[in-house]
Amino acid sequence: MMEEEEEVIVTPPPRRVLLISAGASHSVALLSGNVVCSWGRGEDGQLGHGNTDDRLLPTQLSALDGQDIVSVICGADHTIARSESRLEVYSWGWGDFGRLGHGNSSDLFIPQPIRALQGLRIKQIACGDSHCLAVTMEGEVQSWGRNQNGQLGLGTTEDSLVPQKIQTFQGLPIKMVAAGAEHSVAITEDGELYGWGWGRYGNLGLGDRNDRWIPEKVSSADYDKMVMVACGWRHTISVSSSGGLYTYGWSKYGQLGHGDFEDSLVPHKLLALSDKSICQVSGGWRHSMALTCSGILYGWGWNKFGQIGVGDNIDRSSPVQVKFPHDQKVVQMSCGWRHTIAVTERENVYSWGRGTNGQLGHGETVDRNFPKIIEALSVEGSSGQHIESSNTDSLSGKTWASLSERYAVVPDETWQVTEDGLDLSVPEGDAKRLKV
Repeated sequence: MMEEEEEVIVTPPPRRVLLISAGASHSVALLSGNVVCSWGRGEDGQLGHGNTDDRLLPTQLSALDGQDIVSVICGADHTIARSESRLEVYSWGWGDFGRLGHGNSSDLFIPQPIRALQGLRIKQIACGDSHCLAVTMEGEVQSWGRNQNGQLGLGTTEDSLVPQKIQTFQGLPIKMVAAGAEHSVAITEDGELYGWGWGRYGNLGLGDRNDRWIPEKVSSADYDKMVMVACGWRHTISVSSSGGLYTYGWSKYGQLGHGDFEDSLVPHKLLALSDKSICQVSGGWRHSMALTCSGILYGWGWNKFGQIGVGDNIDRSSPVQVKFPHDQKVVQMSCGWRHTIAVTERENVYSWGRGTNGQLGHGETVDRNFPKIIEALSVEGSSGQHIESSNTDSLSGKTWASLSERYAVVPDETWQVTEDGLDLSVPEGDAKRLKV
């Protein structure tokens, strides 16, 4: 007779946060064990849970369970995920202008694969406000979505409801792309910088304020090869191979970090961080973040909601260090429009800034002006890791919404007046897009 075996209860290891991304008012995270979470504003379906509810805590996006997701990226009000093994790119959220790439302008409340990208080996995707860019392993670039200022780089100003290849880069392998509100940037494998789209603030780095409908090379007289680039709403941040940081474009709120509020029409080295080696950069609506290779995080620019994370709500025109409990080093960060998220080496996740839609993941709708731990995603979270599940049955419930249905909904935030009066520089017809 066999002895009865003693039951062994195995506690699964805590899920590690591999990637984070922040949008206008929502956030997503990719965790170990093939789990994607989203939280914050859900009005446009950008959380992917099958409805338009806000989520105040990180919630597992069950529609992507088992899809082997390796990357998640937030646009302003839409989200994209990429599966390497399946060669699939999924998108969901606000569909206006074709930014989801599905051939229409409908909103989508659960992730759906983009047919035009099926089978392509994608290495990186960038989302702006209403357009997206994808780089293939071969260094080709596909673009789709809104194009009123030529930000798709296709030589026209017609929106594209499906991904199209940017012909200008034929034979010129691209390493990385970034997307702002209405502009785009790319770095070639040789470290050359290109800009196109809306250029009114010098955010293309081409020395003037003109739009470009096709990518144009940024003059490289003053700096070495570029290896990394990020876009804020109307500004651009790039990093050279020696770790030097360059910013250009709009600086009304000090988001270029040069100690003043002057726009820069060409890449301008950030002298305040010239003795630091920069490993990651991110741009928000009007703020910027830079992470040094030693794990120190700096922020500057607009700070109305505490999105810089330095304990007050005063705008900064020069970089200020963000402090974390026990002097934890940061390994990754992402700027949303008015909030910021960071992951530390101790596998804790912190967020700060605007919290009105729950985008900070703290279970509340309070703004924070210094880093606060997201308990559910952190190894040292006092309540332990507990991630809500959306349990969306992708076969039931409504997944699409037509434009006419969506436009019947009045946004809960007025757009016309910013804190400094009317924002007249926004292209006409952007009422729903611009949220203060």
